[in-house]
Amino acid sequence: MCVGAGPAGLYFAISAKLRNAGHQITVYDRDPPAATYGWGVVYWDDLLDVLYHNDPESAREIAAKSVLWQDQEVRVHGPDGEQTAYFGGYGYSMSRADLLDVLTRRAVELGIDVQYGHRVTDLSTLPEADLVVAADGANSGIRSQSEAFGTRIEVGLNPYIWLGTDQEFRSFVFSFERTSAGWIWFHAYPSIAGVSTCIVECSPQTWHGLGLDELDREQGVRLLEDIFKRPLDGHRLISRSRGAPAKWQRFAHVTNETWYDGRTVLVGDAAHTTHFTLGSGTRLAIIDAIVLAHSLQTYGDVEEALREYDRHRRAELHPVQAASRTSMAWFEHVDQYVDRGAVAFAHAMSVRHGGQSPWHLQLHLATQIAAVRTARRAFASGRRWYLARRRGGGKDD
Repeated sequence: MCVGAGPAGLYFAISAKLRNAGHQITVYDRDPPAATYGWGVVYWDDLLDVLYHNDPESAREIAAKSVLWQDQEVRVHGPDGEQTAYFGGYGYSMSRADLLDVLTRRAVELGIDVQYGHRVTDLSTLPEADLVVAADGANSGIRSQSEAFGTRIEVGLNPYIWLGTDQEFRSFVFSFERTSAGWIWFHAYPSIAGVSTCIVECSPQTWHGLGLDELDREQGVRLLEDIFKRPLDGHRLISRSRGAPAKWQRFAHVTNETWYDGRTVLVGDAAHTTHFTLGSGTRLAIIDAIVLAHSLQTYGDVEEALREYDRHRRAELHPVQAASRTSMAWFEHVDQYVDRGAVAFAHAMSVRHGGQSPWHLQLHLATQIAAVRTARRAFASGRRWYLARRRGGGKDD
């Protein structure tokens, strides 16, 4: 039994059913069909490789509905005008709604019972099950029923709001705007044709100074459109996707001392969260799902399987969550770096996790040259072609 029909819950159900068609799996979700929160998700070739290895059928659909973005731009608009710095690399993104549609269809096709509009607040109200998978997000109601998980939630300082825009970005764009109340910025990337995700963030001082704490939702969105009129090029911001309208919130950094209690196990955001500046939440949730399904297949005893899943995944997530906490804190003190000029500021952003090679600065400086960026894109195109052929006709942009 799974509680939560997000990527973690649905992909666990798919992965477990593929490994043992005899499993009887029910997925409960509190929301109606087609409801979702947020806009796009990002991922890289490593996740696409994992998806093709685990379930080629759903992987092909995910690849077909994804869009490619190339390079990352850091735009800083201050008193001296706008400056732009560049990172290399590429990635993929797709709308969260499309991802859930693909996974839901695949789950139903495999014989999994997906029940929407079924809010689970107490496990005692559900039929007895050999295993309960809590995939109900960072505010997991299942997790809250037991102190054994040792849950710790640290709330970040910066307010942020997850919006969409009909500005169609081709790159992953960070845009920083200086206002009379301080700096405010967005992280934007394509989601589907004609729509991009746009996550706006600022310090509490800027948020209060701009009056965003007092304006109603639509007034606040219109103010943000005015602030970001240059990078949005006059396009609008969108506050509602297929779920409730977006609202300002603060990031919840969730950790747990253990990911299982008896025959209840945590996956995805119920087990761990990573700050949106890492862009790894969906990837980590899907890998949780695969590892849990693999453990249940490998070990005959459920308790042993959960113990091995917990040991393996928590060890892997420890450095990732440390990097997430560092990234969140860096953006909470962005004022210390943003006045350096775009190139130096972008370099500071790129090394915020530490561990870079001695050649990192030289590569960063070289990437600011248009001819070098063109060469890197050509190399990346060849790499994508090779990976697509290796997967047997997968994503090839």
